[in-house]
Amino acid sequence: MRQAIMLSPGVIEHREVQEPGQLLGNEVLLRIKKIGICGSDVHVYHGKHPATPYPVVQGHEYSAIVEKVGKSVVKALPGMKATGRPQLVCGECGPCKRGQYNACQKLKVQGFQAPGVAQDLFVISEDRLVVLPDSMTFEQGAIVEPAAVGAHSTGRASDLKGKNVVVSGAGTIGNLVAQFAKVRGARKILITDVSDYRLDIARQCGIEATLNITKTSFEEGVRSFFGDEGFQVGFEAAGVQISLDVLMKHMEKGGELIILGVYSRNPIVNMFYLGEHELNVYGSMMYRHEDYEQAAEMISSGKIITAPLLTKSFPFENFTDAYKFIEQQGDKTMKVMIDL
Repeated sequence: MRQAIMLSPGVIEHREVQEPGQLLGNEVLLRIKKIGICGSDVHVYHGKHPATPYPVVQGHEYSAIVEKVGKSVVKALPGMKATGRPQLVCGECGPCKRGQYNACQKLKVQGFQAPGVAQDLFVISEDRLVVLPDSMTFEQGAIVEPAAVGAHSTGRASDLKGKNVVVSGAGTIGNLVAQFAKVRGARKILITDVSDYRLDIARQCGIEATLNITKTSFEEGVRSFFGDEGFQVGFEAAGVQISLDVLMKHMEKGGELIILGVYSRNPIVNMFYLGEHELNVYGSMMYRHEDYEQAAEMISSGKIITAPLLTKSFPFENFTDAYKFIEQQGDKTMKVMIDL
């Protein structure tokens, strides 16, 4: 079968490798159809991901067809569409024992610290498998993973119903966070970015209020949209210092700030301000199985819109060209996929 392996930053080799052997009772053999490329994959391509050794088989957001199932598998049959969580957890540490396995002390993520799905056939255990409805496209199936990030992070807030929300960063993740905030009943949602292209995509996905902070200041935009109501919940999905600063500065006292952006440089936090305003700051790490299932359900029902997020698809053999395209397009790229 075909396999793409990144030998070192920027160097992808295509190989013919042996197909997986006999399945264990709880295992499922998947035929991979689509693979999404995310920002973390791009970091790996440039050698800037601190937790990824080389060589590495990438691919952690994907859709597939069930090829074969082990003897004890009950929730899937050959021919079904599926995807799966890429988290490998120990099941023994404190976080795992309390059900917070997404923050496992020994977490490995397939495509980064463990081999990913950039190959024709891939084996996954049934507990991490999510069966998709036949009505979902393979493109939609590959977006379940980033959508699950949106599901989990919006669930980190105490309750979004009736609250005003700001999402900083309108890339794929920020877009999906804003959409899930809408699903969870937020009263008003404002999404900010420096790219008109990304903000236009957000509007196409039903997030009507957008703010380009290079043209209108954050303070002015927030005041114009929310008026005296202000906002009570902020999601930091940009991963830059100024984004964190303005969210903290202009959020209502006692508000909630959820951090899911990946910072290339550790930000400075005004702890005096945080304490004086009694802000609640939460980290958000990936997702759990229920988030995956909710993401699939919301996409399937049309409550989460994915079509505008798809920028371009590349054949499996042109994996490297996909990264070059992302480099060249810059902020005019949302979701690029690999087609097997």
